[in-house]
Amino acid sequence: MKPDIRRQAIVDATQIVATRKGLSTTTVRDVATEMGTSSGLVHHYFDSMDQLLAVVFGQVAKAELSALRERMARAETPTGQLAEYFAAFTDPQNDENFHFWLDAWSEAVRNDTIRKVSRELNIEWQELLSEVISAGTTTGEFIEVDVEAVSWKALSLLDGLELQIVAHPTVITRKQAAKWAAESIEKELGLPAGRIAEILSAV
Repeated sequence: MKPDIRRQAIVDATQIVATRKGLSTTTVRDVATEMGTSSGLVHHYFDSMDQLLAVVFGQVAKAELSALRERMARAETPTGQLAEYFAAFTDPQNDENFHFWLDAWSEAVRNDTIRKVSRELNIEWQELLSEVISAGTTTGEFIEVDVEAVSWKALSLLDGLELQIVAHPTVITRKQAAKWAAESIEKELGLPAGRIAEILSAV
């Protein structure tokens, strides 16, 4: 294989293992076994396991963000895009991706490499939400707000609720989480109560 193809094969194999075992317990030996090769090959392409895991997490998170952008682009208004953003967080198809986020946040406490990647990606998610809120205030759909503050508060609430859904599925339901998150952003942006749920039910 060409070097870039071999490197991507290592990343893909690591993602398969990490999906099964989690980021923190995935080892070079695991990846080599998955590929049917030696640990030395993995070390040849990556200076450390931390670097490899950061690349894998970045690949997963960026693919998820790209899919969300495409999903939001189909909505005709900022309010519709906002609804799609919120819907993605409580979509069970995205639970596997959120497992990677949970692992990355846990590792970021002690791992500078993963902390840097998770921080950059978290900001991208916040910036996407900020873009929608800014567009909505421009069109008059939303009231004037501190866009940065509102987007960070909304993202933090969504992350917290999704954590409960994924880690403690019997604590709250997806329906409850979606309702609480929507009610919060509707108040912040001056939207009629239930507007987000109305849009999603019509899709």
